[in-house]
Amino acid sequence: MPHQRWMIYGANGYTGDLVARLAVSRGARPLLAGRNAAAVKALADELGLEHVVFDLRDGAATRAALGEVDVVAHCAGPFVATAGPMLDACLDTGTHYLDVTGEHPVFEAVLARAADARAAGVVLITGAGFDVVPTDCLANLLHAALPDATALELAFVAPGGMSRGTATTGLAMNARGGWRRIAGTLVPTPIGTPAREVAFPSKVRKVGAVPWGDLVTAHHSTGIGDITVYSRVPAPTLLAKLIRFAPVRALAARAIKRQPPGPSAETRAATKIEVWGEVRNAAGDVRTATLTGPNAYDLTADAVHRAAEHLLAGTGGRGGGAVVAGAHTPGTAFGPDFLTRLDRVTVHAPAKS
Repeated sequence: MPHQRWMIYGANGYTGDLVARLAVSRGARPLLAGRNAAAVKALADELGLEHVVFDLRDGAATRAALGEVDVVAHCAGPFVATAGPMLDACLDTGTHYLDVTGEHPVFEAVLARAADARAAGVVLITGAGFDVVPTDCLANLLHAALPDATALELAFVAPGGMSRGTATTGLAMNARGGWRRIAGTLVPTPIGTPAREVAFPSKVRKVGAVPWGDLVTAHHSTGIGDITVYSRVPAPTLLAKLIRFAPVRALAARAIKRQPPGPSAETRAATKIEVWGEVRNAAGDVRTATLTGPNAYDLTADAVHRAAEHLLAGTGGRGGGAVVAGAHTPGTAFGPDFLTRLDRVTVHAPAKS
């Protein structure tokens, strides 16, 4: 297998499958990989691609496989379990890394490897999908419009349902409760608190605070100390209160496994995301911006493919050259204009409010 290739690890999962199919439709030939031999082979045969099977718990096999590619798109969760061994192997083999996690500990773990990545000449990009490309890039766009901003608020709506992997990860995240970033520190708060009304492009919606990834990534990319992220929050139920108990989560996880892998193509085509952001400085100056885009999973597949191709080609970084070696969010890797390269994304530029 020649170099100047990229690998999709977890290609047989819902997101990995979408990335693979989109890449092939655009003429790309990624190497498919995962630990489920039958499923990975079936997809590879269908798409006419090469494949390799290995388990991340086998360090030697992982390094041997990564040694044959220049970029890996890591799509196999739960990332709290899989990101560490993949990161270690990428640093050892000089392989650029990107993932589609939404988990705070993973964002923090990847960003903490910045010095290791620079020493290895490797680019690490965490949150290269819906978590957190649109929100992180919009936060960077707003920060550029108001560089002395001290507070950032982001809100999003993403209808269409979740994949089994996203839903399973969400169980663990919801069990830990809500968070906000205040004066640079993550502070636990009840999910849904505070709440506010937000003027999305389609209409005004009431949203509540959620523990979204930008509490880590946007803080890293902008340096802003006060960050709250909002989305639509279901009304509290007994199940929502009980989900913090492990036996209840286990029952919910088994129910999730009986669901379809993720939203159908028809559902994805009929739904779109909306994102709103606002920054404020100490003097009370405010800038707001919004964007609309395709279904979250379609945006993820598009962003992953484009990010991988940029890393292969040495393009797309801030200033137009290669992404600088180190650990990045999408915004620090590619800049806020990465949004303009994504299909069906429309950005309404920052304005005073």
